[in-house]
Amino acid sequence: MDYMDYIVRDARICNGQAVLRGTGVTLRTVLASLAAGEDVERILKSFPSLTPQAVSAVISYAAASAEEDLPVPAVPSL
Repeated sequence: MDYMDYIVRDARICNGQAVLRGTGVTLRTVLASLAAGEDVERILKSFPSLTPQAVSAVISYAAASAEEDLPVPAVPSL
């Protein structure tokens, strides 16, 4: 799955925040729900325009973003 198929940033939608295509639901909202301990089923009930694949795309996007932002640990000298 290419998570970018599900994510769009447009200055005319939610002030340019990243949203799930065709929903108006921000990635931040989905990630905050997951961080608060909500499971995918509850998120889907709260936001009926979402699909399980869209939630997976948010998680994939967050994982890729975190990987890019994490510093590379220094290798200790011997």
